Amino acid sequence: MTKKGSLVPLKMLLFSFHGANTMVVSFLPLLLTYRGLSGREIGWVLAIGPAVSIFAKPFWGYMSDKFQTVRRIIILCTIGLMISSAIFFQLTTISLILGFAFIFYFFATPIGSLADSLSHRRAEAIGVSFGSIRTWGSLGFAINSLLVGTLMDLIGIQHLVIPYLFMVGMLLIISFRLVDVQVDVPPIQFGDLKKLIKNRPLIIFLLLLLLVTITHRMNDSFVSLFIGQLGGHDTLVGWAWFMGVASEAAVFATGGYWFRKYHPLVFMISAGLLYSIRWFLYAWIDAPLLIVIFQVMHGLSFGVFYSAAFEYVARLIPRELQSTGHLVFMTVFFGISGIIGSLSGGMLMENFGGNTMYFIMGCMTIAGSILIAFYHTVTMKKL
Repeated sequence: MTKKGSLVPLKMLLFSFHGANTMVVSFLPLLLTYRGLSGREIGWVLAIGPAVSIFAKPFWGYMSDKFQTVRRIIILCTIGLMISSAIFFQLTTISLILGFAFIFYFFATPIGSLADSLSHRRAEAIGVSFGSIRTWGSLGFAINSLLVGTLMDLIGIQHLVIPYLFMVGMLLIISFRLVDVQVDVPPIQFGDLKKLIKNRPLIIFLLLLLLVTITHRMNDSFVSLFIGQLGGHDTLVGWAWFMGVASEAAVFATGGYWFRKYHPLVFMISAGLLYSIRWFLYAWIDAPLLIVIFQVMHGLSFGVFYSAAFEYVARLIPRELQSTGHLVFMTVFFGISGIIGSLSGGMLMENFGGNTMYFIMGCMTIAGSILIAFYHTVTMKKL
């Protein structure tokens, strides 16, 4: 039997986690710059998170499916995150930063993915749209990006650990109120993972995502530095993320009304083309305020692309492997893409500047959209 329970703790968990995560995504590069790291060194630090997620997310997803609980895994990861972040955000030497980043990201990277997986399963169990729950994560990210940007201008980026620990503390308190989804299938065994490895449509689909998701992660890592390169301040960085994630929240909130009208791959192709338009506009920009304005396209690019991809992957994954399969998907979407995006983006920013980086990103998303369209055509013919 499925325990319905209130969705409020789950929504507040998403709000708190993504509120904390905005400090990692939006302001950690600025903190590392303050510590004296170069663009290439920042790229290495940011690449550790996606690298760790490649094994951390499937590991915690497997443990979740094995013991049939998301709640207890999130509590454990949040405790580890609180302890590790208190140290990581205050380190000043590159060797210690690189070393301790492994521990920090081992606990940080699975939480959002597990929360999204639980949201999707609760949405199906109760009969509401996934986006109506997931939008609370976007709201947390958007509101805190604005508040933290203003706060950092007042107290200094070196004190980023203070608001971060506050949000993680909220996350821990709320995680004890979560309700698990009970499934009527036996716990998975390690050998069951072969079902994912042998799932050829899933593997091909995940590979095709990379050309688009690499550019998304490259932007995540370096848009803050790009705004600074154009002369913008921390407050403007906060506004840029607020505009982007507020539009993302609107997409998640309304997705249940329009999302099922077409096949998820059709939405992915459309969002991929919007990504390319967005990156080409950024390549042309020479004023930081324009970044803030064009960030409104984030919702129609990432919001649509991620929702559609998540929905399509759910169709390809056996029911008993939902948590594991979702975390494998997110390992590709945010992990592998993040490694390549952080390392290559750091090199491009340091050697050629942000405008060239975004032009290359635009070309990549066009290629990715064409390949996904071809994949859609082939798979539809086989049905």
